[in-house]
Amino acid sequence: MPTVKDVTFALLRKLGLTTIVGNPGSTEETFLKNFPADFRYVMALQEASVVGVADGLSQGLRKPVIVNVHTGAGLGNAMGTILTAYQNKTPLILTAGQQTREMLLLEPLLTNIEAVNMPRPWVKWSYEPARAEDVPGAFMRAYATAMQQPSGPVFLSLPLDDWDKEMPETDPYRTIATRQGPDPVRLAEFTARLDASRNPVLVYGADIARAGAWDAGIALAEQLQAPVWAAPFCERTPFPEDHPLFAGALPAAIGPLSEKLAGHDLLTVVGAPVFRYYPYVPGRYLPDGAALIQVSDDPGMTAKAPVGDSLVADAGLFLTAALPLLTRRPPRGGAPLRPPVTVPDMAASPLTPAALFATLRACCPEDFILAEESPSNVPQMQDHFRIDKPDAFYTFASGGLGWTMPAAVGLALAEKESGRNRPVLCLMGDGSFQYSVQSLYTAVQEKAHVIYVVLQNEEYGILKEFAVLEETPHVPGLDLPGLDIVSLAKGYGARTTLAKTAADVTAAFKNALAAQGASVIVVPITRQLNSLL
Repeated sequence: MPTVKDVTFALLRKLGLTTIVGNPGSTEETFLKNFPADFRYVMALQEASVVGVADGLSQGLRKPVIVNVHTGAGLGNAMGTILTAYQNKTPLILTAGQQTREMLLLEPLLTNIEAVNMPRPWVKWSYEPARAEDVPGAFMRAYATAMQQPSGPVFLSLPLDDWDKEMPETDPYRTIATRQGPDPVRLAEFTARLDASRNPVLVYGADIARAGAWDAGIALAEQLQAPVWAAPFCERTPFPEDHPLFAGALPAAIGPLSEKLAGHDLLTVVGAPVFRYYPYVPGRYLPDGAALIQVSDDPGMTAKAPVGDSLVADAGLFLTAALPLLTRRPPRGGAPLRPPVTVPDMAASPLTPAALFATLRACCPEDFILAEESPSNVPQMQDHFRIDKPDAFYTFASGGLGWTMPAAVGLALAEKESGRNRPVLCLMGDGSFQYSVQSLYTAVQEKAHVIYVVLQNEEYGILKEFAVLEETPHVPGLDLPGLDIVSLAKGYGARTTLAKTAADVTAAFKNALAAQGASVIVVPITRQLNSLL
């Protein structure tokens, strides 16, 4: 008779899930022993990095990835990036070993005592099989749950003595639908309201990118001749940022967001929450005389919206279905809605963030991926990096640092596996760099073509900006002196350069592009604070 492991690995082959990202522990070694030659194991040194690498890989390949962490201790290490994966709607199948079933009552060392409850609420489903024979079926249910909208991570706790148990020959494989179309009655109502609107505006979110609906989003905007704003804290680019109808990214506070949309009578939000607000600045949720309609694949997201009428549907299916029902409006004419790129001061020393971004952008190839975790420098980054292609920008939806550095590794591995081979440029703050620095080991060992550019201002700039807004002077811990990032990166084996001038940055970046593999470029920058509003 086959073993539980035989049946499980046969199922994973059928599902196309032959990559496992992990950090092995004693409770996982029975799962990993005699590792099959047709499977791939990607090693990361700490579980937050494990989940981050898998998240980037999953998003880049548009399919689930198996994650393997070490019982409750490893799951605890991973919780920050699991939270982000949930907010990113990334379909990860998280697994952790559990102690031997015969000892569970005694709660020996490394028992995950509340295994099913521990990752909640940041997984869609959490389960520990009641019998060893249930393990393959649990993987199939995990796959179905992770993939069905809204997609997201799931968790399985797997006792270490289950894998060698014999079980009847069975095949739990089945197919599932992963997209939900719009209710036709509600669709007709929403398109009628759009047609009747005097001055509509579109707010696009990351679900459009996840749905592969970039072209449909452009078509709807051009059909309506409506301005397009990116939703606040949007983790994927939903619309070309050089398009004449693109207006920019909305502020994330209630009052300022409403003021930006003044004069519009209908706000149509596709693929985003209403809204990801922070910080709290009071005001009206909607401009005077305006109504709001929202389309999201997540019923939880539509349920918690403070205003507006909602429709639960895949963003791409909604956009495709809505287009033939709408009247084409005449061209708006005039200049693009977004101001041109700002010309930075290139003479400042150290470089300003804007000067650094202008230098990097001029060196980038036609096709590349941009990932970002430098919160205090986002406005300048958005000004100089105007994303004009789908699936070319990624950041974290949660607001929690530590995701982007390992995710950039996963994105680079996805580029290699898919054959697209776009380099990944990852912009990191010097504080952010410390959260998942272990992921640099994986980047080096896997020869991932990722270029980390670290903006070193020796402070938590974003927290100083909050201190100004919240009127909280003299908060401790906001300065970060003494970080030798060059030595840290070299210690993990990355090609590393300290670049102090624009010429230094240009030379280092071109070398990193040509070299393949992982590189780190550390750039001292001037301290400057942006307004959060």
